[in-house]
Amino acid sequence: MVNHRANSGQPNIIPDFRVGEEQHEDFEGNYIESVDGLRQSFLKLKTFSEKTLKITGCPTKTKATFGVHLKIVGDWTERFRDLLLPPPSQDSEILPFIQSRNYPKLYIDGPFGSPFEESLNYEVSFCVAGGIGVTPFASILNTLMDDWKSYKLRRLYFIWVCRDIQSFSWFADLLCTLHNKFWQENRPDYINIQLYLSQTDGIQKIIGEKYHALNSRLFVGRPRWKLLLDEVAKCHRGKTVGVFCCGPSSISKALHKLSNENNSYGTKFEYNKESFS
Repeated sequence: MVNHRANSGQPNIIPDFRVGEEQHEDFEGNYIESVDGLRQSFLKLKTFSEKTLKITGCPTKTKATFGVHLKIVGDWTERFRDLLLPPPSQDSEILPFIQSRNYPKLYIDGPFGSPFEESLNYEVSFCVAGGIGVTPFASILNTLMDDWKSYKLRRLYFIWVCRDIQSFSWFADLLCTLHNKFWQENRPDYINIQLYLSQTDGIQKIIGEKYHALNSRLFVGRPRWKLLLDEVAKCHRGKTVGVFCCGPSSISKALHKLSNENNSYGTKFEYNKESFS
């Protein structure tokens, strides 16, 4: 069964579809790497391109579905999109779980571990995503939406760098919902969100009144990594901070180097990274 939510209006559409599973083991926070761990066989599809798929949500105690993002980049993904989307005559954003459509079958092999699981096991985590490298973190953010109190994590710095403003729309709803959740629970300091536009002609905003919280955290230019890490070290003196990165090698190398440097606050940074194809 597939529950599809289309993210339309983007140059490279990234639909999100949820795969229902009646029996599963609880593995909150696990990230299933689609390139190595997700084997899928689709009816009516003769070929398979692994680089287009990313798991962005895993089964938990309260929900038995996988969330998968599919990037539309060629013939294969276009054909798969056509199998999921309703006909053009149907003006609907969400397809119900039970509908008279012949959806493709999915065969899933996993879950498999990832360094990002460990972000939940630090008291403080510093997570950096570059562009579509945000997808591994989406699984972690969805886990926190479900139940954050059962984990050691008490402070999350989430830095997302993109070239264009449209890219932030991929997970803008998730970030806003998570931000509002912690405000409502009187924990506004739990997550620190910073969005950076690395290439732009001027100030831009994510369109939509509901994204006001994100627009106030939107910066133009590239992050000053040393300044950011120094601020984290100062705020968490003597603690061990987990640093997690999925993005371009230039960002990864800079963070790795800075994490290994000593600071005057006695804060230790432990660097982790995920290769993203």
